[in-house]
Amino acid sequence: MSTPLVLHPGSDLRPPRTVRVIAHRGASARAPENTLAALAAAVADGADLVEVDVQRTADGVLVLLHDPRLERTTDARSRFGEGRELLLGSTAYDDIARLDAGSWFSPAFAGERVPRLTDALHLLVAARTGLQLELKRPELYPGVVDQLVAELERVRGRIPLLVQSFHEPSLRELRRQAPWLELGLLGRPHARRLAELGTWLQQVNPHHRRLDRRYVDAVHAAGMRCTPWTVDRRSAMRRVCGLGVDGVITDHPARLHEALA
Repeated sequence: MSTPLVLHPGSDLRPPRTVRVIAHRGASARAPENTLAALAAAVADGADLVEVDVQRTADGVLVLLHDPRLERTTDARSRFGEGRELLLGSTAYDDIARLDAGSWFSPAFAGERVPRLTDALHLLVAARTGLQLELKRPELYPGVVDQLVAELERVRGRIPLLVQSFHEPSLRELRRQAPWLELGLLGRPHARRLAELGTWLQQVNPHHRRLDRRYVDAVHAAGMRCTPWTVDRRSAMRRVCGLGVDGVITDHPARLHEALA
């Protein structure tokens, strides 16, 4: 459930508004990022949407992973050895499915796997929790937009769906193929571009340190929402909400709920 920001008498902040709580790579402060455990933790923490990173394996499977390489968040180095290529896009899904994607975070998550997008969608649909999907490096994966649209079409209308990316050409292709899909551009495009972007985008999502009230107002004037990332300190949460943002992407969804209470 979205949380209304409650202001105290004498505050110079904006009037209360609904703020979406968006869990960054799941509740990634308390479970390994982009795993089903992190998604389940985000649901338990009351996130409105769960933000995940999606890329494609060598044999065409869409999976949740942030980095182009496997070693930071899996045991790929020890399992495959020094001579093996550790790029996600050069590795087949059957090999990735055997990797431990949890032990790097904590022994309590040993055996956690790199999930497929279809696994994540199944969990979120069952939990009635929205998805905010970042399409990572789509220029490396020819045809990935077509594939993603087909995957999301299967759950269309069942949960809120939004795709965001730094790669504007892929977002424009998504708009062409899926006019029903909400889209967000990551980064802080110049204010002069916002009116045109507002004709086909629903969100502009900058880093929170690059936000001020004037820019948020300009995004709203162009008919879009503003959802900054990644906001983890309570003071920063209160600051960006005071600017009138529409959602906050955070590793700590429970903390954000507390900050907004």
